Amino acid sequence: MGSDVGITLNELLAWSDEAAQDWKRHFETHPAVLELPCGINDSADVQALVRHIWGAELRWSERLAGLPNTEYPAGPLDALFAMHVKAITLYRELLAEPAARWEEFYELKFDWLPPEKRHVSRRKVACHSLLHNQRHYAQLATLVRVAGYPVTVRGDLLLSLALR
Repeated sequence: MGSDVGITLNELLAWSDEAAQDWKRHFETHPAVLELPCGINDSADVQALVRHIWGAELRWSERLAGLPNTEYPAGPLDALFAMHVKAITLYRELLAEPAARWEEFYELKFDWLPPEKRHVSRRKVACHSLLHNQRHYAQLATLVRVAGYPVTVRGDLLLSLALR
């Protein structure tokens, strides 16, 4: 194995999908968790954070696919999860394209971002999107545990079926 051994976008996508499905099942089993107060990302409650997680995933996949942004539903859970499903579908379509496209530059159009940091590879954007949710899932797991609810989500990549 060389020094360039790493996780692929397909593996990150599989982990992302696995985690989202695990969290959806958890919320279906413990619906009161969605109503817990939550200050993560300025979210009023867990449902608002979930909306942010799956909405951001959809937004980045739409941007990479060159599609217009769709409106985020406020809920219920199935409508929020539909954003994740749409994002995963878009990412799978994008990953079926030639690999060279992932090294093309993408311009981040955020006024708050310094100009020298606005041009990144499409690959970096996809990695950011697919790791963004994992960061929030870790925060969410802590919040849920502290509130006294069990956390049945596997979470860790080490326990994931997405990677050998």
